[in-house]
Amino acid sequence: MGDLHTELQESLDEAEWNWLIPHAQRDAVIVVSDTLNLVDVGFAIASDRIHEVNLWIDEALISKPSHEQLGEWNLNREKRFNTLIIQPYVLIQEK
Repeated sequence: MGDLHTELQESLDEAEWNWLIPHAQRDAVIVVSDTLNLVDVGFAIASDRIHEVNLWIDEALISKPSHEQLGEWNLNREKRFNTLIIQPYVLIQEK
């Protein structure tokens, strides 16, 4: 099996909010602060680095979308995000 970090880097993509709505409806979207590297967060989640992930949650650097964010994005469905799928989650980062 290849290097997970490299595989995740190659899996980075962009998506419009409109494409992400079904994932948000099943509560699978995680918003990642732009102060963090999306691949590093995905790697930590995929590698069960619980301490690191909990630290980011405690510092509100990763979270579920707020009602305000969802409302804003639903008004601008063409808004684009960097995305990374870490089953069953879709990590998103505003562009």
